[in-house]
Amino acid sequence: MSAATSRYEVPTPRADPNPRFERGDGAADIVFGRDGLATLYQRAPCRVLFPEPEPGDLPIAALLTTSGGLAGGDRLRLSFRVEAGARALATTAAAEKIYRSLGPAAEIAVALAAEAGGWLEFLPQETILFDRARLVRRVEAELAPGARLIAAETLVFGRAARGERFARGLLHEAWRVRVAGRLVWADALRLDGDVGAMLASPTGFGGAAALATALYVGADAASHLPLARALAEAGDGAATLVNGVLLARFLGARADAVRLALAQYLRQLRHAAGGLPAALPRLWHG
Repeated sequence: MSAATSRYEVPTPRADPNPRFERGDGAADIVFGRDGLATLYQRAPCRVLFPEPEPGDLPIAALLTTSGGLAGGDRLRLSFRVEAGARALATTAAAEKIYRSLGPAAEIAVALAAEAGGWLEFLPQETILFDRARLVRRVEAELAPGARLIAAETLVFGRAARGERFARGLLHEAWRVRVAGRLVWADALRLDGDVGAMLASPTGFGGAAALATALYVGADAASHLPLARALAEAGDGAATLVNGVLLARFLGARADAVRLALAQYLRQLRHAAGGLPAALPRLWHG
């Protein structure tokens, strides 16, 4: 028995048991000098915007991920630096979404650097972890003597508006801060597997929907500890001083409340420590 096959018919290919998906490999390298932007490099899906700052405030670099979020296997490498005596603020145009992964983790590497007398603020908006997301993020900060840094990150465990929780997946976030080449603060958080149980545990996260971390590094950090504690406690958080690093954390059952508490903390801290307006970029209010 035989069957005729048209020369216009295309044989159906066999399904690949191990399909390969397109992965994002974005990068951004931004350097500010005393006179403004000194260096800019960007590679899709990273794009950098420069919105007009408020009067009396710092020049702003706002990172945008044009893909709308990160999936498993995507990578971002971000570098923000201020030269000697320069001041600048880096943020994001919107919250970063980490989508469900089919296996590999999304990876984000952030390098922050401030030269002598420099002031750098790294204040991205939230990172939202979808259920079964997998994220590895590393933040490395290098400060010269006399430089100062305010940095923050917020993790949201699921999409509350859709009734979704970050129940399973991977989160590995690590921070390293060095001043004059000396390691002054190191921190790591790892949630793997049954994340929902860890978040729900009364000896773990107590059912929290979000976690925010903020740090200030500067020679005057200790003098701002009383203010930091008052602001943090008002927002159901806590603040302490670790090896010259002023550290605050906020944990809450509602992501919007954690965001509000962090924003209030950052507004007042940047005003007290740097004489800057007690405000955050307008993008935070969008």
